[in-house]
Amino acid sequence: MSAPRPTPASHHHRQAPVSRRRLRVCHECDLLVALPPLAVGQKADCPRCGHTLVRRHANPAERTLALVLATLVALGLSVAFPFIGFELSGIGNRIELTDSAATLMGLHQPLMALCVLLTVIILPAVYLCSLGWLCAGALLRRPLPSSHQIARTLRHVTPWMMADVFVIGTLVSLIKVIGMADIELGLSFWTFCAFALLLLLTTQSVDRDWLWFFLDSQSMAPPEAKPGHTASSQGLCGCPTCGMINRLPDDGGKARCGRCDERLHPWHGVNNQATLALLAAAVIMYLPANLYPIMITTSLGSSSPSTILGGVLLFVQHGDWPIAFIIFTASVVVPVSKILALLWLCRVVSREQHQLDRLRRIRLYRMTEFVGRWSMVDVFVVAILVALIRNGNLMSIEPGPAALAFAAVVVLTMLAAMLFDQRSIWAGTDTGQDNNDNAKESEYV
Repeated sequence: MSAPRPTPASHHHRQAPVSRRRLRVCHECDLLVALPPLAVGQKADCPRCGHTLVRRHANPAERTLALVLATLVALGLSVAFPFIGFELSGIGNRIELTDSAATLMGLHQPLMALCVLLTVIILPAVYLCSLGWLCAGALLRRPLPSSHQIARTLRHVTPWMMADVFVIGTLVSLIKVIGMADIELGLSFWTFCAFALLLLLTTQSVDRDWLWFFLDSQSMAPPEAKPGHTASSQGLCGCPTCGMINRLPDDGGKARCGRCDERLHPWHGVNNQATLALLAAAVIMYLPANLYPIMITTSLGSSSPSTILGGVLLFVQHGDWPIAFIIFTASVVVPVSKILALLWLCRVVSREQHQLDRLRRIRLYRMTEFVGRWSMVDVFVVAILVALIRNGNLMSIEPGPAALAFAAVVVLTMLAAMLFDQRSIWAGTDTGQDNNDNAKESEYV
């Protein structure tokens, strides 16, 4: 079904009182809006920045619980059976899904092993069990113990689940090996592909607004909340986890959400120092990530280290343009573009901005945040090849020092994007200097 934005209200409707339970704050632009009545399959977007506030699904508890169970079954099968294998002139190996992390641990790379294990298996499993617990409570029509604490953790776990990125990393690894050996795809490979797809569908099925209304239907916005203006201009703040609008303390002290107890982040003006500090650390780590070898390949007793760009050039020389393009995009284009885009956003947010500029900048930010995690493809390729190619001096691959440095770049740039305050892009729109914007916003109240 089409996804309508909040439709302009008639004069009669604008005069009608708005229930405080329908008030929400867009966490991207800080505009306080009233949600329109939504049917199943519809969603409500912020009228100013276009961010999706709420998306309604039919039978949300049953739908999500069914997806959770199916995804957990796919994960269990992925861990229990062989993943992939290869054979070359009588030499071969077969690995299971967890062998990539176990091999890295055996090669004294505990941080990389932990990174792979967390993003591919542990965090998705924790997320699915937590979501299943919440949905079971919804079906029983009573929240189960610790439901508030569990629901609060979901938002923090979601960005770090990378099963879909691991699938792409596996495919790149297979393309790299398939030219010189016979590849065997185990049952776990296919179930893991299904797991990655089901996990994506599960995260998309979660109606956070409905979930928190089920956990606590009594909480509502303060009576002075006025739609059509920013929350910060009214001394209010929207909770980034449950969406409830909270009144900020008069003394300017730290505040927590009255419903989910999440720490609130009131708007105090443009301050991107944390983002800039993380970007500086990412730039520093990006140097060793490119200067040192990311993999060391041993063949017939001869070792050959290769850097990221060296590996890309090797693929180009062999005519493997598609895989060279993927590696170059994930290892160079994405991290460098993300760092430059965030630096540019941190620089321009303090300047006077027009509405069109703001929309372009928020779209650039969303794109930057979306593509950042896909740089982990290179780290996963190393993890898989290291576990798969293990035949001593005859043929083996070990991770180089650049692998950990590059993983650090990915994590640091993701944290930098998360800590960038998108509200700084919309700073100054509720002070009377952009009357056209405010006039447009009032139509959606």
